Amino acid sequence: MAVMITQLARFEAQKGKELEAYAALTQMAKAVKDNEPGCIMYAVTRGQVNAQEIYVYEIYRDQEASQAHRRTDHLRELQSKFDQFLNRAAFNVEILDEVAGFIREPIDEMSGQMD
Repeated sequence: MAVMITQLARFEAQKGKELEAYAALTQMAKAVKDNEPGCIMYAVTRGQVNAQEIYVYEIYRDQEASQAHRRTDHLRELQSKFDQFLNRAAFNVEILDEVAGFIREPIDEMSGQMD
């Protein structure tokens, strides 16, 4: 059985550039969904207390799918725009080890709270 790869990326939007950051990461989520079948989940979220904090929770089917994500044109395009709306010093990516949990009911789309 392949080991799923879970990672949590933390970004901080530059003050006043939050909407630009959300738009770029929303476009990224769509590109991942449309082009990366090995990505099981890709959720872009923001902090309720500090809307400048942005978290991307990602689950990949296996190491190969995770590595394929890192080689995509859409990731390179997003990275090329980082300095326009993100604080690069606050960027962090953590690879997480599974301890326990489940997926109760897989859904295709997030709830659309920001719509």
